[in-house]
Amino acid sequence: MSAENGTNGTPDTPAGSTDPAGPRPEPLRFFGTTWVDHDHGYAARRAGVALGSLAAAAAACFVLRVAYQGLQIAAVGGFVSLLMVVMFAVCSALAFRHTWSGFGARPDPDRQASLRGLLAIGFVGTLLAYFFRTFTEAPGEKLHRAEYDRAREEHEKRTTRRSGNPSKKRRKR
Repeated sequence: MSAENGTNGTPDTPAGSTDPAGPRPEPLRFFGTTWVDHDHGYAARRAGVALGSLAAAAAACFVLRVAYQGLQIAAVGGFVSLLMVVMFAVCSALAFRHTWSGFGARPDPDRQASLRGLLAIGFVGTLLAYFFRTFTEAPGEKLHRAEYDRAREEHEKRTTRRSGNPSKKRRKR
């Protein structure tokens, strides 16, 4: 949802006023509104997001490896080490799935809040979801485009005017 007006793809104008421009597209993270016409460096931004998310995921895996080595040095035992690996793997898989599904439908805010901890632990999955999604589109572009097109169609329906004076039309008797 747009932060400035609380609606999807609709202009921030008072009710009853006319807006010749129509609905405005909602900006995407890292892309702004370049996703609408694929202009102003859209391809370069997609490549940058892909490389950035892959580099961040690789760096995160390196940090997790260092943490795992720290557990081995501390000699906490095989069970704790295994538990840590399984926890990060499961949380990353769940975070990947949640992020991927969020590109196609708006997530429920209450569910999003309840999954905040899991998503923080599985941040590698979120980064990988961004990486893979940038091969087909800007992450979330399909959802935003559908909402924006729907808002434009509704705006056109509201603003089209009837031709002629309705009081001069023949009435059936």
